[in-house]
Amino acid sequence: MNASTDRIERKILLKAPRSRVWRALSNAEEFGNWFGVALEGKAFVAGQRVQGYITYPGYEHLLFDVLVERMEPERLLSMRWHPAAIDPAVDYSREPTTLVVFELAEAEGGTLLTLVESGFDQIPPERRLEAFRMNSGGWDEQMKNIEKHVDTA
Repeated sequence: MNASTDRIERKILLKAPRSRVWRALSNAEEFGNWFGVALEGKAFVAGQRVQGYITYPGYEHLLFDVLVERMEPERLLSMRWHPAAIDPAVDYSREPTTLVVFELAEAEGGTLLTLVESGFDQIPPERRLEAFRMNSGGWDEQMKNIEKHVDTA
């Protein structure tokens, strides 16, 4: 496994208490607000799948589909999904998923959020680099989105 191609890692210091950041991550409706997915009436529960349509312009036809793996209050949320599953004509269900882990830690001035998405080396070779590239850029944007969300909410 090559760490440089198998995983994406981002860290951001959020100027909000850990409880606030945890709510933004673990409350599915709130997560959907900053992440850009319609999750009204949904809940994140370990062991359960959650689906909702993307709300980002141009991608509204795409279904956000995750399996929540672990929820450790105010510490860790992990889920699995099919990265860059953007072609509605393709059945991604037979492909391996990547693991997305959000981890929270106390830090001076707020909460340190660490995001790691791993498992790209298991994605079919013809999709691997593009999925990695798309999600790498996507996580850059999502870190800005959650920062704005917890600072204003």
